Amino acid sequence: MATANPTELQVSSQDTNERNQPPIMGIATAKKAVTVLDATKMLDPRWLKPDSIETEWVISVLDETIAKLELSCLVPPILASLDRFSALLGPEITKNLTEHQKLASKMEHLLASPEEEDAVRAEERRVSLCLLEQQLKSSVRNILRLLLANPSICKALKCEAGPREPPAEVFIKAFREFRNFMLERLLTNPTKEEEMVQFMEDVSLRIKKNTETVTASRAELLAAICTRDEEVQKKDNMIKGLKKSMQDLAENCKTDILQVKWEGEKQQKEELQASRAKCASLQQDIQQLRAQLKKLVLQHRASELALRKRKCRAETEILNWVQKYDSDMAEKQAEYEEVHAAYTKEKAELSVLMEKHALLLQEYSQIEEERRIRQEKKKKALEELATMTLAATRIQAFWRGYLIRSTFKSKKKKKGKGKGKGKDTKAKK
Repeated sequence: MATANPTELQVSSQDTNERNQPPIMGIATAKKAVTVLDATKMLDPRWLKPDSIETEWVISVLDETIAKLELSCLVPPILASLDRFSALLGPEITKNLTEHQKLASKMEHLLASPEEEDAVRAEERRVSLCLLEQQLKSSVRNILRLLLANPSICKALKCEAGPREPPAEVFIKAFREFRNFMLERLLTNPTKEEEMVQFMEDVSLRIKKNTETVTASRAELLAAICTRDEEVQKKDNMIKGLKKSMQDLAENCKTDILQVKWEGEKQQKEELQASRAKCASLQQDIQQLRAQLKKLVLQHRASELALRKRKCRAETEILNWVQKYDSDMAEKQAEYEEVHAAYTKEKAELSVLMEKHALLLQEYSQIEEERRIRQEKKKKALEELATMTLAATRIQAFWRGYLIRSTFKSKKKKKGKGKGKGKDTKAKK
């Protein structure tokens, strides 16, 4: 029987291991990449749409800022070739650019001049720099306003001005990333963020567990291969010793050497078969783990699809409720405006009536006061009349009494003295 070289067996086992290892790594890496790609796709701002006016306002402001940054980066190359662009820009923009260039030259001259040790001159230099800085800002704003008012000129300048400088390109790229980040943050509420973080943690934990399982199986396979290689190495060393002894004993031990060699080959074949069976069982375990991993990935995708459908239904329901709320609020607003208009009209009428009431109340008070004065005068007149009547009655009574007494006295005198006294009495009367 032909004997197999242990070195060839070791190389073949290593080749088998190398052939078995890449598919595991490739599938695990591919599954992980697909999972991460799906999660990243859910977080990509291109898949998100603004759902509120405030978000659209913020994004529009950031987009306008990016457009202004791109236009402001075109100013230095335009100033460098102002004669070439003057026909395209027109007299007004060219004039503003010339003034801006003069201000920039003054600023560079001031910055390049040495600093003065005198405090007064240093303060004047600082004030001049601040004034020039404000003028430069105003000049840039005017230039951007004029350029934004002419989109065709902006488009032509972008085509002819050439590439931007690397720092400006880096800054604009960073600002675009900031804009995408702000859009993502504005469109991701805390609940979605927590669900996404929990989902990513679950996926990472499951991938980690599967990777640990595959790593453990791979370690067991490597340990079995190492054990087999050690045994094969031992048998190889034994065979080499036997060959050496065979060379020493030559023909005398040829039969024994053939017998030992045959037994060694037989044992080596048995061990090789056992090692192959163990490798096959380990390969079967790896395939089962792959199937489990694939099943888990499919389950996770199904649950993810169900969650996405649920999310879409919830968003549609929320949108319907928001629209219903807007319509109800519009009706309530119209009703409120009608009631408010009626209230305003009634309030105006009430103010007019209150003014009339105040005037009538004042007139009523005057009439009541006059009536009270008349009653008091009438009462006083009645009291005076009663007093006068009582006085007149008493006077009349007194006068009658007096007349009666006088009459009685005169009668008495007539009786006592005669007619002369009667004439005197009449004269007195």
